[in-house]
Amino acid sequence: MKTRIFKENKLVIASHNKGKIKEIKELLKPLNIEIVSAYELKIDEPIENGKTFEENALIKSSFVSKATGLPCISDDSGICFKDLNNEPGIYSARWAGKEKNFDKAMIKINQAINKTINPSKKCFFVCSLSICWPDEFNITVSGSVNGHFSWPPKGQNGFGYDPIFIPIGFDKTFGELDPEFKHSISHRFLAFEKLINICFPSLKH
Repeated sequence: MKTRIFKENKLVIASHNKGKIKEIKELLKPLNIEIVSAYELKIDEPIENGKTFEENALIKSSFVSKATGLPCISDDSGICFKDLNNEPGIYSARWAGKEKNFDKAMIKINQAINKTINPSKKCFFVCSLSICWPDEFNITVSGSVNGHFSWPPKGQNGFGYDPIFIPIGFDKTFGELDPEFKHSISHRFLAFEKLINICFPSLKH
């Protein structure tokens, strides 16, 4: 496995998604370094033509690192429904359209699941995190959390598909759970835990 300790004093988050940016900044806050986003720097989003979460995460981190000359961390994540052959998967954001309307995307998912026979309603969130340096050295890790589909959407916390996802062992959606607690069990946190061991040992508890 590739390893590199992060020693720089500035890091760019390759995202325009305000929810993701907020979560990643919170996770990295203990580093006490300057953290900015591609959105804040007005850097366009690259074309994500990868076939996996890992490939798309690397596409984003590499693109923004080259554009800024700074190390960059990116997140590619989505939700997969067993009843829909693991869709929307890597296309989770695209199901929300250019306007990022996740309310419409959730309605679309509910309609699709209702058309299936004896749906299991099993689903899982996946997050791949990629960190890339200007010299093109990169590390990518992934985390996932299982749960089930819940309708109608519940909760004002979180973002994206959080209001329709109930993690195993709980009776509340990610949208209902306290944000700080959700961060501690989420797919993003699980991926981040792996990245800590490789790049950010100072953040180990």
